[in-house]
Parts: sequence; C-alpha cells; structure tokens
Amino acid sequence: MTFESLLSAETRRLQFEEPFELECGSVLPRTGVSYRTWGEPRSEAILVCHALTGSADADDWWKGLFGEGRALDPSVDYIVASNVLGGCYGTTGPGSPRLGEHRHYASEFPRVTIRDMVRFQARLLDALGIERVQLAIGGSMGGMQVLEWPLLYPDRVQAIVPVCVSARHSAWCVGISEAQRQAIRADQDFDDGHYQLGAGPTTGLASARMMALISYRSRESFAQRFDRVRHDGQEFEVERYLRYQGEKLAMRFDANTYIRLTEAMDSHDVGRDRGDYRDVLAAIKQPALVIGVTSDVLYPLTEQEELARHLSDARLEIIDSPHGHDSFLMAVDELSGLVRSFMNEIHRDQD
Repeated sequence: MTFESLLSAETRRLQFEEPFELECGSVLPRTGVSYRTWGEPRSEAILVCHALTGSADADDWWKGLFGEGRALDPSVDYIVASNVLGGCYGTTGPGSPRLGEHRHYASEFPRVTIRDMVRFQARLLDALGIERVQLAIGGSMGGMQVLEWPLLYPDRVQAIVPVCVSARHSAWCVGISEAQRQAIRADQDFDDGHYQLGAGPTTGLASARMMALISYRSRESFAQRFDRVRHDGQEFEVERYLRYQGEKLAMRFDANTYIRLTEAMDSHDVGRDRGDYRDVLAAIKQPALVIGVTSDVLYPLTEQEELARHLSDARLEIIDSPHGHDSFLMAVDELSGLVRSFMNEIHRDQD
C-alpha cells in the first residue's frame, strides 16, 4: 500500500519536466502534482487549498461545502484542488524518489515555504489553462496559501476567503509545531530514510498528532465530549481517543512530510521581505471574507479581527462554536452559507 492508494479514483497526477526552484535556493529537477477538478473546465476556477494533513480530495475532507446550492457547486463553478508541494499524497515531497536514483528524498527533501506552494499551484493552473482564480479558499495552512495568492499574483485573483488563520505564524504556533517535530525525531524507530506506509515510524508521528489535536479543539469541547469518563472503569476516554487518532494518522501520513509542512507553516508571514505586515495586508485589494471561530486557541479570533481590520476590502464573519480550530471542518453548513452569500455579492457587484 502507498500513500497515493488512499486517494480517490478521480485524483489525477501531472508531471513537470522543467526544474522548480524553491525560495531556499534548492532546485527540484522534476516534479509531479496530484489534483482534482469538479465541474466543466473553463479559464477561471475556484481554488481550494488544504490544511496540514489534507489532500487533493477536497470533497472528502470538506464534504459539506460541495453540492448543489452549496459554497462549492460544480454545476455552477469549475473547482480545483491539489496536494501541496512537499506533501505525501501524490505531489513531490520527502517520499518521492530522487531523479535517476534508487532512493527517496526523505529527510533530505529541501525546505519549502507557503510561497513555494502557491507558485507551484500556479504552475498547475497554467497547465490546466486556468487564467483567473475566481475565489481562493482554505483554512489553517490552506488559509496561508489563500493570503499569498493575491500578493504573488494580484492580477490573477478575484476574491479570497482565508479561514481560521493569521497574517503571521505566531510564536505560540511555532512552539507547538516544534514540540511535535521533536516528538517525531525522538522516536527511536524513526528512520530518516523512506519507509512503507503503515510500517512506521508510528510512535513519534502519533504523539505529534495527539499534541496537534489538543490545539485543534478547546477545553470546552473536550469537556463536552469526554468529561472524566473512563472506559471499562480504567483509562480515560480522552486517552483512548487521542491514541486512536494518533495511530490513525501514522498509518496514512509521512513523518518527514509532517516535519517539512509544519516548517512551511512556520515560514508564514505576509510581511517577510515585503515590509510591515499591516501595510502588506492593506495592499491586498481583492474582496476578502475572513472567517474565525470563537473558541479557536490555535489561531484565536483576535488574529482574524486583525486581518479584517488591515485588509483593504474585508469583512469578518464569526462562527460561534465550542469545538475550536477544527470547527472550520465541522460547522460546514454555516460556513457554506457564509461563503455562498459572499460569492453572490461578488457576482452582483460584477453585474
């Protein structure tokens, strides 16, 4: 079994023979990208950007946003999603073989940034004949990509919806990510070389996932779901839940990819090499719908308020949910309604 085997049958892969230079100066001599499309192909599309452990199968992990009358309606719009550069679901990353060699990049895969991911997405859209991004939407790491799109390609993007994200990765987030990376590296079974899916490393990656899940929810969410209930009068239900989710991710994800993508998230700062981040946000002229969650402890609501305050044409919508950062994947009915309403307004303004 491979990571790619977990993808849907509709997922396609495109190979690029031209080299791709990263911000760090490293050059990938040949790259590939896995992607999905929905709707009739045309020269403009909605771009869906995924979070840390997501894939091109956006209709799976954001299922409630797809369908007739929903935010992402293939009968109305052409929709595209791809696995990010550095990923492990069909796009070039640590698990990819080196050109002309019988070994994989593994831990030697160069560092990528959010901007590298967006430039790589642009290469895919070029190949698909998509000239304009009607809407870029994504949450968490996906929201970081969304914010970079109008900065890197201002004439190509019409509107953006950054969800549960900040203008700059905070020290709080960097610290949480570093603790997760160290958990992976401390795993005695962790091998920097390539390994088969499901064969390990498991403990370190599972532990990293457990840490992450705590930051993805909230104290109230855990209290509502688990309280102090024990399973068979022994271990706490919350312990069982975290171990199960950790082991589940370790069976479907690559540890070196996890390290590289969390490092890419740490690179997120719209002001990096551009100037004061508030001035950079103000330079984004596209209409923006900024969405935050009341109980998000990873990217607290103050960060979305800051985005909406400094973006030149933005409005803030707040989802009132006790379930923390993950609410953007759970409160899909409310989120879909907000996005569809925003898109309708844009269409009316155009008319």
